[in-house]
Parts: sequence; C-alpha cells; structure tokens
Amino acid sequence: MIKFFRRIRYNLIEKNKAGQYLKYAIGEIILVVIGILIALSINNYNEDRILRKKEQTYLKSLQSEFLVSQKKLETLMEVNRKNYEAAKKILSVIDKNPSSDLEETLSQLGYNSFAYEIAYYPNNAVLNEMISSGSLRDISNDDLRIHLASWSSFLESIKIQEQDLRLEREKIRDMFRRNNASIRTVFDQTGISNKIMGIEKSDVFYSNMEMFRSREFENNILTFIITSISVEGEHYMPLLEKIKTIRSLIDFEVDS
Repeated sequence: MIKFFRRIRYNLIEKNKAGQYLKYAIGEIILVVIGILIALSINNYNEDRILRKKEQTYLKSLQSEFLVSQKKLETLMEVNRKNYEAAKKILSVIDKNPSSDLEETLSQLGYNSFAYEIAYYPNNAVLNEMISSGSLRDISNDDLRIHLASWSSFLESIKIQEQDLRLEREKIRDMFRRNNASIRTVFDQTGISNKIMGIEKSDVFYSNMEMFRSREFENNILTFIITSISVEGEHYMPLLEKIKTIRSLIDFEVDS
C-alpha cells in the first residue's frame, strides 16, 4: 500500500503536475491524521474499558462491604437501645419500690445496661485500600466519591461520642469499687458466676441496695441514659442514613 502511494507521488512529480501533487500531499496528510485519530480513539476506548472494569470490581466489593457495615451498625444500635431501656427500668423499679426484695431484678437490669461496650467497627478494608492506593479517583460518580472520601472523618466523630458513652458507663462501674459494693452479688443473681465463670454461687450475700438507692447512682444512670440516646439520635442515625446513601449510589453504578 505504501509503495502504491509512493508510485503515485513519483509519477506526479515526474510529470510536473505540482497542483495535483499538492492536493495529493494534503490528502495524504489528512489520511495520516485520520489514522492517528482512529488509533487514539481505539486506545482511549481500551483505557476507558479497563478503568470501567476496575471501577466495577471496586464497586461490587464496596457493595458487599457497606452491606455488612450497615448490618453491624443496626445490631449495635439495637444493643445500645436495650442498654438505655434497661437503665430506665432500673430507675422505675427503685422509684416504685426501693426495697431489698427487688435487688435481683436490679442486678439483672444493671448487667443488661452496663455489661456490653458500644463501639462501631465497620468493614473498611476495600475502602482503605482504595484510598491508600489512590484508586478512589477511579470512581466516576462525583457524589459517591465525595461520600467515600468523607467516610473516615465521619467515623472519627462517632468514636468521640462512643468514648463519652464509655466514660459514663465506667462511672457506674466504678461505683462498685468506691462504695464497697458487691460485683459478686450481681454475678450470682444473674447467673454469670456459674454460666460464664464456672464459679459456684456464694453462700455469703452482700446487698447493693444502698448503692442503688444513692443519689450518685441515680445521677450517673440519668447521664448514661441521655448520653446513650444522644449517641443514637445525633450520631448513629445520621451514620445509618449515610451508609444507605452510599449503598444507593453504589447500586446505581454497578452494572447488572
């Protein structure tokens, strides 16, 4: 093919047909430019296809990751709600009948309220890998990319609130140490001593009712309740909505 065009060019030069040669030369340049543009177009198409495939791989992984993170958060919110509901029942029981025969009920409610830590640990492996490798820029949806980029800072604010809740829980636990109260009594009355620790129920009983009836205990319980409700309403609920938004954006972008 090259020889064919070269032969035409030589013939035009030999016959002194400068005008026709000029037209031919321009045409040849145009053909070269068109060829380059076609090659670039094909190359860009292949690169876009590779990037799109890479993006889809990430999106599908993120789809699974945020589904698990949502389930974890919903479970944690349920535990937190059970904690502060049990704490409210403690106050109700003491207010209605602050007698020693209700101590077993208070021990059970106290264990339900303060035995379980509240801490959210989402699945971030894929997102962290994307951020560290710079692959977050491969996400073509601007809204989704912004939500993913702000995810870590959103979680940091959650951890601060969880720390406040942890401190309120520790204040109540610390009362057992400072007031010479009996954690063993709580464990015995809730069955924890035998079921989990493998220890027989103690023959000696120490009542915690004086501590339960104290103003300090009531104040700490109330602070714990309001902190728990605040963490749920002002932090966990917005976080849940953020996860749902991210999942919705991912689902929209994932090829079916």
